[in-house]
Amino acid sequence: MAIVRIQGIAQVMHLMDAESTKEKLRDQSISPELYNQFCKYEGKGEFSRYEYLCGYFFIGEKTKNSLDEYLRLVTKYKKQEFSRMTAYEQAIWHDIVYFPIPAERGGILHVSFENSWMSQRTFGGKRGHEGTDIMASYNQRGHYPVVSISDGIVEKTGWLPQGGYRIGIRSPSGAYFYYAHLYDYAEGISEGCNVKAGELLGFMGDSGYGEEGTVGKFDVHLHMGIYLNDEKGEEFSINSYWIMKYLEDKLLISQYE
Repeated sequence: MAIVRIQGIAQVMHLMDAESTKEKLRDQSISPELYNQFCKYEGKGEFSRYEYLCGYFFIGEKTKNSLDEYLRLVTKYKKQEFSRMTAYEQAIWHDIVYFPIPAERGGILHVSFENSWMSQRTFGGKRGHEGTDIMASYNQRGHYPVVSISDGIVEKTGWLPQGGYRIGIRSPSGAYFYYAHLYDYAEGISEGCNVKAGELLGFMGDSGYGEEGTVGKFDVHLHMGIYLNDEKGEEFSINSYWIMKYLEDKLLISQYE
């Protein structure tokens, strides 16, 4: 049950806890009509206009009932339980430094991503999408460098049928960052090695969805997954979309081929 409760609010709790990310959220543009609508909700309901705005950006819903139901995920837990759960996500916020795809010279970033958290996937059986897909505008494997978003130790490399060639890195505070569908690995990247934030890990590709070496089943992209362990040591995933949004202007610059 602990994991279910944590996952239920994982999309929103880090925004309620990280002030820098709250500022990012406040900077988002909405129409005056929608803002006035949230003000009306505030006058009649139990949530502030800021909380309605937060809920809207997570679920994309404008109806009061949908927003209310979503925001109750945050407020229905006792303060002590909520504090314990937010402590898990601090393992992420303490360690992240860079967006995983550098910009080209001139600061141009030719990738895009959207919130596809728990969207249905069918390869290997029906399942939820545990990550964020960062899509390449130039659909060529091996073109886009992938860098580590944090310091850490490489725990896993090699092939997975779903993830293709992947790298799993454990950050100093305990978060596990999962980079999947790679084209190849940077020289020196192997299990047990230490990496620094911004260090080259490999290149974006389209590997996966089959036996080792399978490519071409989907467009070139980086699947960015983030996992934590609960108090029993059991792993659970969280929505990496808003963490990528937080990092998207924290870019290294790379000279692309």
